[in-house]
Amino acid sequence: MTFTVAPPRTDAALAALLPWPAPDAHKYSRGRLALVAGSPAYPGAACLAATASQRAGAGYTEVFCAGKSLLAVRAASPSLVAQDWRHWQPSRGAALSPDRPGACVIGCGFAGEGKTEGPLVMETLHAFAGPLLVDGGALTLLASATGLRLAAERACAGLPLVLTPHGGEAVRLARAAQLEEGLTGAALARELARAFGAVVALKGPCTYIADGAGVEAMDRGTAALAKAGTGDVLAGIIGALLAQGIGARDSAALGCALHAEAGRAAEEARTAICVVAEDLPSYLPAAVRAIAGR
Repeated sequence: MTFTVAPPRTDAALAALLPWPAPDAHKYSRGRLALVAGSPAYPGAACLAATASQRAGAGYTEVFCAGKSLLAVRAASPSLVAQDWRHWQPSRGAALSPDRPGACVIGCGFAGEGKTEGPLVMETLHAFAGPLLVDGGALTLLASATGLRLAAERACAGLPLVLTPHGGEAVRLARAAQLEEGLTGAALARELARAFGAVVALKGPCTYIADGAGVEAMDRGTAALAKAGTGDVLAGIIGALLAQGIGARDSAALGCALHAEAGRAAEEARTAICVVAEDLPSYLPAAVRAIAGR
């Protein structure tokens, strides 16, 4: 299996994607992100993804989480809107139009259990008519015959799907898709993208971003990001970019680069030992400036 991995994008190429708001922008024109996240066991994941979404430019971030997670999410940021995930209606989840774009992220802080989370994931795959990012425990639920079928239906309908697995989650997805055993890195990202009709950001020391057309590398990362919760921050960043109308592969590439640059800025201030996931949203302004050259 021979193919070419495109080199990391330059700052100039990434800077051209940054979603600077128009002078007449309002909160809905800047993108609405619906974040379905935060099981009772992991409320912090919803907080991390939601605050990252806000810092990455989404004009309106709404969290649908377990009832027991609501207090934690509301305390994380007073400008967040939070509801019990029993009120999530994916068919009405975002007001999608050219002047009011939107997206959904599902799975941050999911435990991967089928009774409550399973229906949330499958109904969202089926009914959400906009860009959708699947992360965390929702990837475990996606790794099934039903998940593959719904992903294929989204691809046929032209609905963007982004998957953000780490290595272990990628292996589970590969088994569900009956891919060749032993695939790693760029090859694994490419085959997962083809199998699920999705953009895949396979996270690691070097992250590989793939769609059906090709694979690119992103090697800006730092070991400071090897902490629990940093993946939730990444999901929130990419989700915010999707919600602002940026294409799926471009959102993944820019989001991964911003996440890495925020990690570098946090490491500079706090050392690689001391950085934690909740530091990262506050370093996104430095990441934007680093890429924009401002």
